[in-house]
Amino acid sequence: MEFFNEAKVVQFKSHLEKYLVADDDEETIRQSGNDGASKKVRWTVELVEGNPHVTRLKGCHGKYLTTADVPFLLGITGKKVLQVVPATKTDILVEWEPIKERYKVKLRTK
Repeated sequence: MEFFNEAKVVQFKSHLEKYLVADDDEETIRQSGNDGASKKVRWTVELVEGNPHVTRLKGCHGKYLTTADVPFLLGITGKKVLQVVPATKTDILVEWEPIKERYKVKLRTK
């Protein structure tokens, strides 16, 4: 999907009006409703060469958004999200596929 092709930096805001924030510990991610102007809510979009449907999202600490192999909350299907330095430049664990759903975007990872 070409959703992020023109974007350099994005912010993610949930349906509950909370932003996705790169925490100061440089590892965890949290949601906050009052950090809209902070650099911590800005994610740099890096397109993956050779795959126009996939992107990488780099936070203010120079680390990439990825998922852990543990559930976010008990009984919820989503996984915990972290900031990491990828093992290699082509590490697929930091690649995200944006999926448009009406007027919203969901992110899916491998």
